[in-house]
Amino acid sequence: MRPHLLPMSAAALLVGCIAACGGSPEAAPTPSASPTTGGNTAPDARSGLAATAALAADKAYAALYTLDDDGSGRQHNVVATIAADGTWRVDVSDAMLGDTTDVSIVSTAAGVYQCTVSSPSNPVTPTCVKVAPAGKRVAKNYSPQVERLFRQWLPVFRDRQSALSVTEVQPLSGAQGICYSIDSIAASIKAPVDIGIYCYAADGVLTAARVGFGVLKLVSQVAGPKTVALPGSEVPGPAMGQDALPPPAVDPTPSGLTPSALTPSA
Repeated sequence: MRPHLLPMSAAALLVGCIAACGGSPEAAPTPSASPTTGGNTAPDARSGLAATAALAADKAYAALYTLDDDGSGRQHNVVATIAADGTWRVDVSDAMLGDTTDVSIVSTAAGVYQCTVSSPSNPVTPTCVKVAPAGKRVAKNYSPQVERLFRQWLPVFRDRQSALSVTEVQPLSGAQGICYSIDSIAASIKAPVDIGIYCYAADGVLTAARVGFGVLKLVSQVAGPKTVALPGSEVPGPAMGQDALPPPAVDPTPSGLTPSALTPSA
């Protein structure tokens, strides 16, 4: 499977964080030969997840991930930038318009925005469309979905009264840290988060996840910035959707002829 690389503008996001922090990317550690024994159930696992989510809520980092899309079988690159002030940005390659266009989802105090990403094949001036109120989920048609895994579910994970069943499980293949299987407590209740397996390092960094739309794995990370801003000006829209754009309409009139020229003579 050939990965679909992020454009320079998105890849430079991680490089820029490296330069700002004065360091080099930290390679994802090799999984331990003796992974944590799985099968621990609530209340220990529930308490462990709540504590981990509390650490994650205070952790600023920028990281590169791969996302294997279960729907299309494609591999996307994901750059997540989590700032110290709670703002965040998640760039995903080939995520919109029929898996042809890169996108950035950015959350600030003013709301959640879908932003275009400039690349050699799509040299646009980035613009942003507000697609949700601050802290709220973006509608599926306007979202690559993966952005939810980093920050938006943490309040639910921290709430021990949330309608979740939590079990500590063996780490996902190639993942590091502690992994939790998260499910709804009842089939009749809509899960408040993306159910699946979430893996976290000891400092709260998300290292892997397996959910309904794919498998996410950490590649490298650096310290995060103080804040994240919109990469372009806000515009009224419309936002990009998941579906590919329809092909341009074809003019049925032969080139160089007018409709009157095609009318049979009497």
